Amino acid sequence: MAENPILQSRLTCPHCGHKKTETMPTDACQWFYECEQCRSLLKPLPGDCCVFCSYGDVPCPPVQTGLGCCGTAERAQNK
Repeated sequence: MAENPILQSRLTCPHCGHKKTETMPTDACQWFYECEQCRSLLKPLPGDCCVFCSYGDVPCPPVQTGLGCCGTAERAQNK
């Protein structure tokens, strides 16, 4: 479990292979990302909560810290 998550992830477009490093949000899931090269709209793959978990080289901050995809474990504990 990482206490200080990595906030940069390199996204790779599955359509054209374009790569770009982006800063991940720490307070929300990012469900959509438009490739700046081919303009494809990327969406999470089944079972993933965000485009960083699906197409990034580093998973989203909640996954890195052990909260589950975009804090689902934390939300379940607070119910």
